[in-house]
Amino acid sequence: MTARAGTSTTAESSDKVSVICRALRRAIIEQALEPGAKLPEDSLGERFGVSRTIARHALGQLAAEGLVELRRNRIAVVATPSWQEARDAFDIRIELERLVVRQLAGKLTKAQVAELNAHVDAEDRARDGTDPVSIRLATEFHILLAHMTNSPILVRYVSEVAYRCCLTLSLYSRPHSSECAINEHRAIIAALVKGDVDKVMGLMHSHLDSVAARALVAPSPQRGRDLLDILAPYADEASSDRVVKLPKAVRR
Repeated sequence: MTARAGTSTTAESSDKVSVICRALRRAIIEQALEPGAKLPEDSLGERFGVSRTIARHALGQLAAEGLVELRRNRIAVVATPSWQEARDAFDIRIELERLVVRQLAGKLTKAQVAELNAHVDAEDRARDGTDPVSIRLATEFHILLAHMTNSPILVRYVSEVAYRCCLTLSLYSRPHSSECAINEHRAIIAALVKGDVDKVMGLMHSHLDSVAARALVAPSPQRGRDLLDILAPYADEASSDRVVKLPKAVRR
């Protein structure tokens, strides 16, 4: 095999891993896959038309993000964070995102402001839909902000902790108040445009703290559905890339 062919094969495998990760991540965030749900490599391979090795790589990446737990005998399950892990994740997220808005205050371009407003408009249109979709869109707003810092480290860490918080909400949260989130996001954008560093850092802190305050100790009841049926719409959407258009650097 030539070097060029080897590179092409590696890139193709990486793309397939990314497709599986996007689908599973979205299924977990939207609560179609519940904490504790098993993720067999052979079932994933069948669903996405890939080898077990590629499925294993995808599960490893999601494990690094804290969304999947890898147990003995190569058994993977959707992670079930403890209450303390959930609280720690939100505390870390608050500090990271205060740093994000501090860097962005007064520095957003008109195009970036328009992109943020368009995303919040999408949140508003989804307001009468399901809580999991609203939570996903709200989370992607924060990841979009992180991307606008042009800091790969911030993008990585904000993305990972935000996704972990989504998993936490699926397990512990009260019903999601999408209207509150939308209004708070608009207030954050306005403060960023004005360049008011102290105000926008305070808004971000109170916004995320209020999200964390909705957490409950009692987990949601398990629904018990077949893995292949659950993943069918997510696999189709990931393969055709019909997902919310986040910057390329964010979608891993």
